[in-house]
Amino acid sequence: MFADRVLSGMRPTGALHLGHYHGVLKNWVKLQSEFPCLFFVADWHALTTHYDEVAVIGANTQEMVIDWLASGVDPSQATLFVQSRVPQHAELHLLLSMMAPLSWLERVPTYKDQQEKLSEKDLTTYGFLGYPLLQAADILIYRAIHVPVGEDQVPHIEFSREVARRFNHLYGKEPGYELKAEESVKKLGSKRAKLYRELRDKYQETGDDGALEAGRGLLADAQNLSMGDRERLFGHLEGGGKIILVEPEALLTQSSRMPGLDGQKMSKSYHNTIALREDAKSVEKKIRTMPTDPARVRRNDVGDPAKCPVWQLHLVYSDDKTREWASAGCKSAGIGCIECKQPVIDGVLREQTPMHERAQKYLDDPTLVKNILEDGCEKARKLAEETMRDVRNAMGLGNE
Repeated sequence: MFADRVLSGMRPTGALHLGHYHGVLKNWVKLQSEFPCLFFVADWHALTTHYDEVAVIGANTQEMVIDWLASGVDPSQATLFVQSRVPQHAELHLLLSMMAPLSWLERVPTYKDQQEKLSEKDLTTYGFLGYPLLQAADILIYRAIHVPVGEDQVPHIEFSREVARRFNHLYGKEPGYELKAEESVKKLGSKRAKLYRELRDKYQETGDDGALEAGRGLLADAQNLSMGDRERLFGHLEGGGKIILVEPEALLTQSSRMPGLDGQKMSKSYHNTIALREDAKSVEKKIRTMPTDPARVRRNDVGDPAKCPVWQLHLVYSDDKTREWASAGCKSAGIGCIECKQPVIDGVLREQTPMHERAQKYLDDPTLVKNILEDGCEKARKLAEETMRDVRNAMGLGNE
């Protein structure tokens, strides 16, 4: 029915660190070769919590997108764009706000959680309360099927599904829907029309999921249907109306707890990060001065790798042989902590080398990033406008 699209975005927080790479960007690079992907700078979302710190958003956007490109995100495979430059996001958000129950927003798990975590901020704002709905609009406007998220973000995807379901229920039944659906069925041809009706009846009477999937496959293979007929028949198959907004699916990403320099999760708020494109001397200095097992006060004191933050980085950057060497050397005091840190330094620098190389041309010519985003925004606007045309018509705001 719709392209098997993937959508994901990031707030423009400036230069990214290795935690972002292992937690998100490596997955983006993998997905871009498997699906049509849209990756966007969520600058409006940055305002929901940092509405009083707007001066850095432009510079942060530039730095962040260069980090995306340095990580291997390829603008020839994926569409990169900026949320605020696609005004259809705001239009859909506004229209969805007319029918989204207030109680749905108040029950989103992160609403109170973020208020507590950011207690120094005044988050009693309309924008903060409504950000899950803006997030839903970001997804639904591209009719994205897959949204890569961690488990903690699944409630946001379920919220988007509920919004799409409510919208379709309210606005999917066009005047004369049943007659129009039957006319669309006839366009399948007599054999396929008969099979379609049989599968529809089987699904609606017995809830047979196999019949539903077979019916969807039949419609996907039908070459002679217009987009309007196809959408109408997908909705008719399930017993509803025309499917205008598609319910997205959470594409669970493998949990990646990238350790920071102190053993906690790598995070700017903990001041324990290594930037994606950090200078090699700075990387070496940071790792050489990392804390180790407190029991190893002197060179000949034995240690326990499980109590050492450096060991956590060995688990990410070292092979089995190196880990065995580090573990045995620590427990026997056969190696010193500086010696133990060197393979980690080498591993981080090895990972960063191609990032520096990819980033250099964009640092030399910033207009390249500008052009990539302009092209991406244009593509995104075209896709978004296709959805908005259907949304406006369904809500009685269009001219068709």
